[in-house]
Order: sequence, then structure tokens, then C-alpha cells
Amino acid sequence: MQFMGSIAKVIDQMKANPKGVRFSDLKKVCEHYFGKPRQNAGSHCVFKTPWPGDPRVNIQNHKGKAKPYQVKQVLLAIEKIEVGHGFGSR
Repeated sequence: MQFMGSIAKVIDQMKANPKGVRFSDLKKVCEHYFGKPRQNAGSHCVFKTPWPGDPRVNIQNHKGKAKPYQVKQVLLAIEKIEVGHGFGSR
């Protein structure tokens, strides 16, 4: 359960300061919620979501940091999963 605690800490950090998130931490959170990226070419990692369209989960490594707008998109996607909306509905 320590892993879940570290994921929760990263999510708290993401909410508090989207500009200060390490790419490796964001990728760990994305893999926890969305599985392995289906594309991992260059600096981009594209994750599959259980819904069509936004919020998309496509993260990019920028000098070891995550891009703030992508951090916010990931937070929206996590919220959508936790609320349970978007599964099988349009």
C-alpha cells in the first residue's frame, strides 16, 4: 500500500503546483490509472482512456518536467475516472 500513498502524494503535488511536477512522477501516476502508454516515442507518452475524446492523456517530457497544461489534463482524467463518468456513455 506504500505505492498508493506515493501516488496520492504526487497527485496532491500536481494539484498544488502543476508547474513543478517531474515527468517521471506524472508518468507513474498515468501508468497507475491508465496502464502502459500505447505510444512512447521520443518525448511523448500517449495513454488510452476508457472514453472517446477529452480529456486526453498525452504527456510530454520537457527537460525532466511535465508540461503544466498536461498535468491539468491528467487531473481532469483522474477525476473523470474516480467519479465514474464517461464509461460506455456519450
